[in-house]
Amino acid sequence: MDEIVAIITEMALPFAYDHFAEGEVPNVPYLLYLNPANNNFAADGTAYYKVNEIHIELYTDHKDLSTEQTVEAVLDRHGIFYTKSETWIESEKLYEVLFIFDMEA
Repeated sequence: MDEIVAIITEMALPFAYDHFAEGEVPNVPYLLYLNPANNNFAADGTAYYKVNEIHIELYTDHKDLSTEQTVEAVLDRHGIFYTKSETWIESEKLYEVLFIFDMEA
């Protein structure tokens, strides 16, 4: 996970793994990242190629193309192929832009 932390640090936004501690949520924009699954290649009970699924969640209070482009530029610079989706979270009054990609473990 050190590699993903280094990549996210380049995005120059506050970030945390999964969530911020209560009372420590920064002002938007900010990022959360997590590793919810893996997609390992295995045979004979051995993982020969380990791949982590990574989610980076960008939170903003309005559609912020500039910040999205900053995140995308860092991912692009590292040759990371990602999918991207977005949603408005009414209860939080925040946009979430979700970047999903695989990274070798």
